[in-house]
Amino acid sequence: MPLWGTASAPPAAEGSGSRAPSGSGGGGAKVIRSLLPSRRRLRLDPPAKLYFPYEPGKQVRSAVRIKNISKSHVAFKFQTTAPKSCFMRPPGGILAPGESIIATVFKFVEHPENNEKPLEQKCKVKFKIVSLKVKGPTEYVPELFDEQKDQVAIEQILRVVFLDADRPSPQMDKLKRQLAEAEAALEARKKPPEDNGPRIVGEGLVIDEWKERRERYLARQQIEGVDSV
Repeated sequence: MPLWGTASAPPAAEGSGSRAPSGSGGGGAKVIRSLLPSRRRLRLDPPAKLYFPYEPGKQVRSAVRIKNISKSHVAFKFQTTAPKSCFMRPPGGILAPGESIIATVFKFVEHPENNEKPLEQKCKVKFKIVSLKVKGPTEYVPELFDEQKDQVAIEQILRVVFLDADRPSPQMDKLKRQLAEAEAALEARKKPPEDNGPRIVGEGLVIDEWKERRERYLARQQIEGVDSV
């Protein structure tokens, strides 16, 4: 059972002929509508699935591109039914209008049970991406979603699909490209900013090579003056 457990009433059977009395019986539909955004804030690629290479006994990776298609800054957060065996990088963040990011999802693949065929193994793990409209650029903290629960919307529930790691496929090729792009972006964020000219420390204080040489010269003069006394 999903840990995020959102209660919703089952749909009425078609052709039953029963209709809810006016003004009642629509609670389930209202709950569902309240959880779904009237207009999506994020676009996902892939839109509804997470593809993982099937390698039992190993931790494998998937990827999903998340793009903010709204006109406001949007916070997003991953949730999963298996937080002990799965994690996401980043687990959440804030995207400016038009900005996108590739998130990497890590999962440990269990060995198949009984006589189950490897690639037909049913994965009970699900992932969910929720969103929240925020005012302008701000620092991301998970508590944002707790403070504004009534404004949080479910963007998508992602289903896990296993791929044969040894068999070429469009899905596997796309996954490899997205993972490579995510790694490149991560490495770029790790690099220190390039030194383009004098370093500015504090407000209005410029440190350049001339000043550093001057300070070293004065320090030597002070030492020589002390030694001569």
